[in-house]
Amino acid sequence: MTSRPSNRPGAETFTVMFQPSGARGKIEAGTHLRAAARSLGVEIESVCAENATCGKCRVLIEEGSRGGVDSALDHLRPMTGAEAEFLAKRQRTWERMELDINRLRLSCQAEVCGDVAVFVPESSRGNRQIVRKSATDRFIELRPAVRRYFVELEPATLEKPLGDVERLAGALVPVMERVHTEPGFTAPAPDDLVFDLPVIRAVGAAIRDGDWNVSVAVWNDSEVIDVRAGYHDEAFGAAIDVGSTSIALYLCDLQTGNIVATESMMNPQTAYGDDIMSRMAYAMDNEGGLATLNQTVVSALNQLIRQAAKANSLTPDDILELVIVGNTTMHHLLLSIPTTNLALAPFVPTLHRPLDVKARDVGLEIHPSGYAHLLPIEASFVGADNMGVLIAEEPYNQDEELLIIDVGTNAELVLGNRNRLLCTSTPTGPAFEGAHIEYGMRAAPGAIERVSIDSETLESTYTVIEGEEGDTKVKGICGSAIIDAVAEMFRVGILDSRGRFDKTVESSRIREGEFGLEYVIAKEDETSIGRDIPITTQDVRQIQLAKAALYTAAQILLREADLERPDRIILAGAFGSHIDPTQALILGMIPDCPLENVSAVGNAAGDGARIALLNKAKRHEAMEVARSVTRVELPVDPDFQNQYMMALNFPHMSHPFLSIAGLIPDHGPDPLAERFMEGFDG
Repeated sequence: MTSRPSNRPGAETFTVMFQPSGARGKIEAGTHLRAAARSLGVEIESVCAENATCGKCRVLIEEGSRGGVDSALDHLRPMTGAEAEFLAKRQRTWERMELDINRLRLSCQAEVCGDVAVFVPESSRGNRQIVRKSATDRFIELRPAVRRYFVELEPATLEKPLGDVERLAGALVPVMERVHTEPGFTAPAPDDLVFDLPVIRAVGAAIRDGDWNVSVAVWNDSEVIDVRAGYHDEAFGAAIDVGSTSIALYLCDLQTGNIVATESMMNPQTAYGDDIMSRMAYAMDNEGGLATLNQTVVSALNQLIRQAAKANSLTPDDILELVIVGNTTMHHLLLSIPTTNLALAPFVPTLHRPLDVKARDVGLEIHPSGYAHLLPIEASFVGADNMGVLIAEEPYNQDEELLIIDVGTNAELVLGNRNRLLCTSTPTGPAFEGAHIEYGMRAAPGAIERVSIDSETLESTYTVIEGEEGDTKVKGICGSAIIDAVAEMFRVGILDSRGRFDKTVESSRIREGEFGLEYVIAKEDETSIGRDIPITTQDVRQIQLAKAALYTAAQILLREADLERPDRIILAGAFGSHIDPTQALILGMIPDCPLENVSAVGNAAGDGARIALLNKAKRHEAMEVARSVTRVELPVDPDFQNQYMMALNFPHMSHPFLSIAGLIPDHGPDPLAERFMEGFDG
């Protein structure tokens, strides 16, 4: 889909109104309803990159006069084959949800050709996700790349009419030599100091306004990036983690290392696809797609920068440097680098090395002379975010064999210690974050976030993310609870080891659904959408596919390292921090490991960005480590397919999970295991 509202001069436009919000506006003919909603500030769910495969963007078309809009079904262009096929296939679902099939359209496909009023059902309304990416307390040695110096200048005279830049450079270098205490520091020669053009333009006024006293900010001991009149000791920088799903910014005082503001938001690129493959496809398949994705994320970062500055009575100009991490796709899209080669074998990124660019050159609105530093990329799909995790956790300085897993739609794994490090990545799909789950949603108010099932009664209990006014009515189920629910269903015997419902188990919560048996987590009187919220057979399958990919990636790394199991497992990332380690082991998401040796470290990628912001030596360390990590390619591994098939079982077709043996049913050996093992031997 390439249609989008543009309101070009002379283009035919129509009035589109969305209820219940009441938002309305003139929309160009040919624009699909979801793009129209986006332009009017109406959020409609979608997780399939507008490919008519998830159905979450369903809307109802009103007929007749609605709020001054004469609406009709034929004021939208006829259904595409994909839309008609999807809606027909799910007819029982729509009936159960009490949605009028005759008025139902997918907003990502329905194109405007007349005035139309659209009702967005509760289940389709976009959820304002709770972004859980708070920073953790870490000791960081302060050695920022940006430092401030107070410089007293000898006034210019007719006898000594030296230029302002040369005068400042000559006075600054001795100050740098006095202030620096690091061993081996060598100050640059005055003539070698670089002055950025915006600084040159401002330096004369600053010197005279300060009565020949100025405060100077120097980047990387080599470039003057800010000159201010008089004495100023403040300097600020921001560390940014650009995740596929969410973005977090930490505004730091470069003099003290303190975090003075934390801002976060959903990555607005999710409107074009929940996972990196969908976004790369959007960039390649749509004219201007790369520019759209780039502008979307740059605008989001600028919004966070403004919010963080305002919270501290600052302006964006007070922010002198950024350090940014993100996976390889996010890295390329932020820099407007085409992702075509990254999407095709052998999956080569445009660059691996770290990068320093003027923030203004990528559209980021901080100080005009400020820099953005991007950490290096380890491998094709093991990006700068994983490099942030590594410098935060430092497995390369430890003796234990650590397995670090950053869980997300694209999971990144690193295994090793000071002797060697191996890395790989695997797409797990968006199921862990609620996508492709019948009633799945992101971690937003109304989402079930924890589930347990009583072994005797098979009754469920759950906790819900509260709304702003304490409302706990249920709207859907988010990733952490989906993992809980499927693990609990297996633990109490509702599911067998292959993920099938045991038809001999009787419970009022188990029923026949549209796609087979399902287990009801929340009953309709407990929900805000007026119907039961179950875990379906298809939901279980989605979790099996995702967890098998993650486990197989870990096992192949262990095999390459000639290890049976890791000494410790570290779960990184906002989502990883909300996974219950016991449930992860019950499902077989992660290799068997004593529970006391499984821990979560929060947003380690963001912490790594903050460490690199506050200590420039860590940037050099990151570069050296990135060069030493060995990349393991899963797609070409001959054992991958067999390993993956065996990992579909709960917890695994053949691997014993001794750490949780007392928690799960003993189903005995799976008869298929021997066949797959023979495949390994061959």
